[in-house]
Amino acid sequence: MKRQVFFSFHFGNDVWRVGQIRNIGTIEGQELFSDNGWEKVRLKNDSAIKAWIDKELDMRSCVVVLIGSETASRRWVQYEIEQAWKRGKGIVGVYINKLKNSKGEQDSKGRNPFKQFCIDKTFNYIGLNEEPADANEVNLATVCRTFDSIYQSSELVYDDIKENIESLIEEAIAIRNKYPK
Repeated sequence: MKRQVFFSFHFGNDVWRVGQIRNIGTIEGQELFSDNGWEKVRLKNDSAIKAWIDKELDMRSCVVVLIGSETASRRWVQYEIEQAWKRGKGIVGVYINKLKNSKGEQDSKGRNPFKQFCIDKTFNYIGLNEEPADANEVNLATVCRTFDSIYQSSELVYDDIKENIESLIEEAIAIRNKYPK
């Protein structure tokens, strides 16, 4: 089934790698995802960007955070994760650092962006906070899964992501549906 997926990523560093993921399935003639078109809005002001993200998230069932070396520190990625949780969307992370960029280079592995967020035991969003403040808080990284291919070759990493991404998305949606919205 074709899912309406929002891709969250660091544009400047990972756009080439992200393009590979967004195009999975197009060669075979069956697009697996709808694109969110970040390129059209990224240069606008903050309120326009937030409005665009909010509108896009409303139409999506899952946010796929494509994790490169600097993704966790990007404020729009943080905003997208926060809003996805608050809106009851599935959230999954996929490490893309081993995919080659336009220069044929791989990158270093970035931090898990979900480790920056806490939710309470009733699974309501609390905020950006890498350490739970008390026993009533849970780190979002314990709820949202990340996928890191076991392979090192860019081609094998791509194939591994391609083989697993649909099930990762479905699993993320199922996980989020277990918790209150």
